[in-house]
Amino acid sequence: MLYDVIVVGVGGMGSAAVYHLVRRGVKVLGLEQFDIPHELGSSHGVSRIIRLAYSEHPNYVPLLRRAYQLWRELEKQVDERLLFITGGIDAGAEDSDTVRGSLLSCKIHDLPHEQFDSASLRRRFPGYRLAAGMVGVYQPDAGFLLPERCIVAHVMAAQELGGVVHARERVTGWQAQDESVLVTTNRDRYQARKLIVAAGPWASRIIPALEHVAIPERQVLIWTQPLRPEHFCLGAFPVFNMEAPEGRFYGLPVYGVPGFKFGKYHHRYERVDDLDQMDRECHMDDEEVLRAGIRRYFPDACGPTMGMKTCLFTNSPDGHFIIDRLEDSPQVGVAAGFSGHGFKFCSVVGEIMAELILEGSTTLDVEMFRLNRPAMMRITAA
Repeated sequence: MLYDVIVVGVGGMGSAAVYHLVRRGVKVLGLEQFDIPHELGSSHGVSRIIRLAYSEHPNYVPLLRRAYQLWRELEKQVDERLLFITGGIDAGAEDSDTVRGSLLSCKIHDLPHEQFDSASLRRRFPGYRLAAGMVGVYQPDAGFLLPERCIVAHVMAAQELGGVVHARERVTGWQAQDESVLVTTNRDRYQARKLIVAAGPWASRIIPALEHVAIPERQVLIWTQPLRPEHFCLGAFPVFNMEAPEGRFYGLPVYGVPGFKFGKYHHRYERVDDLDQMDRECHMDDEEVLRAGIRRYFPDACGPTMGMKTCLFTNSPDGHFIIDRLEDSPQVGVAAGFSGHGFKFCSVVGEIMAELILEGSTTLDVEMFRLNRPAMMRITAA
């Protein structure tokens, strides 16, 4: 069978791409090397933050507005709640990139927000213990998604519309032809008019141009039992993104499994050059890195450990996404390098990839995510 589009990787981004392609009436094959869903990549962990006051760059906000809309539409499609609104805190020193970036997004896009000093934030949300001199920007539209359920929802909704998805089938190569792409797996060979690669940390194995610009990094998350559970439950504790002297932390209220969820961006700065040999165990050293942040800023959450998990970030040089078509093979699209802050965008990235690969352009502004932007060109030229 000649497919219209093959999607390699059916995690967060790939499952959304499969769904949005099928909605457009095209024949789609999704290929996933592991289970659907699985815990070996970047699209797991029970809950994942979504926030509208985006400190990374104000250009993300229009994409987020569309992402919220699409998540709500998917909830109606599958009759399941996937998105929970808790409010969110962007915290740091008043002149930190996180606080200044959050306020800039609020100003440019007219987002409702409040600003607190450390004492007033603690009065409003007692689970927080910001250091003196730190501030928090509260934006009421933030919350979290259920990543595993989001992937299942996209896949099952796509299957109901006629999409074909294969799990436990690893892509071993592909070849661009005049009017199509030939994809080889460990099970078979398939032909399609177009190809989308959304393989997370494995993307550079499939697209060599990503080798030096989509770098996997080991991450570890922890769930701890709060000493004051009432301060960290759903409805009492906003999700947060915090820039502190010790690093950048993030966390979410108790939901789905026991414990307050807490992580540190770039954890121990462990680049992963061989994904097959990545250390997927969680160690005492990993726990101590995370507990240091909890003890300092959320001491009422510093009870017994309930669980820990490893995951992967795939970092681009500038921390922004890679969403593009290959210059020498425009029938091939790439969604990669989501740098630890991408899951919230899955719904809209799936829509964007469907538009890019079928129409050659998208209605949303993705210029800053081009593969040939200056940050990438400097790396590849070095």
